[in-house]
Amino acid sequence: MTTRIQWVGFDGDDTLWKSEDYYRAAESAFEEVVGRYIDLTDARTQRHLLEVERRNLRIFGYGAKGMTLSMLESAIELTDERIGARDLHRILEIGRATLQHPVELIDGIRAAVEQVAARYEIVLITKGDLFHQEAKIAQCGLADVFHRIEVVSEKDPATYARVLRELEAPAERFVMVGNSLRSDIEPVLALGGWGVHIPYHLTWAHEAEHGVADDAHRLRTLSSAAGLPAVLEGIEAALCD
Repeated sequence: MTTRIQWVGFDGDDTLWKSEDYYRAAESAFEEVVGRYIDLTDARTQRHLLEVERRNLRIFGYGAKGMTLSMLESAIELTDERIGARDLHRILEIGRATLQHPVELIDGIRAAVEQVAARYEIVLITKGDLFHQEAKIAQCGLADVFHRIEVVSEKDPATYARVLRELEAPAERFVMVGNSLRSDIEPVLALGGWGVHIPYHLTWAHEAEHGVADDAHRLRTLSSAAGLPAVLEGIEAALCD
């Protein structure tokens, strides 16, 4: 079967499986611990963990391990080093539990991925800690459906360009499906590819910052993965124009 779309990429976290729910739960548990030492109603306190996570991204990377180290650092700073060893250990256990959370597929995604894989070559492009991402891929039950899997430390134009070179796919014949406009859509549009945005009900503040216009020419938005095959057919038609 000849298609004008050569490859379809899928994000992992909050596109295939639930993730942000567990990070939000970890943040709430973290606040419960540090709330014994400080006033959590102070807006500066609420922003502090995000600021620490952002400055640590280039050192610790994305994912639960980096979040755990940032929570420990933030707790020490916020409490002026008054936090006790027992509470630091509690924060460490919050991070450990986040790393061990179950992998729960998002409703309808299995059928959608299988339908897309029957027509196109598909690649999983997921960002974060290698060990954690590999564990989630192994547990999700979809690994065998993908023709290629890429675990990357960052999702930017350079990373996508490298993946496309290796796939021998021109950007205009590549479609990326994901929940994050910042990481899944914006870099691909910048290269001349297509993006299908399927928003998740929770978004990390860092990922919410992007420069994608609502009416971007090669952007499509869906409320659920069930509409993905039809949207890809529409992109195919647009490529024929």
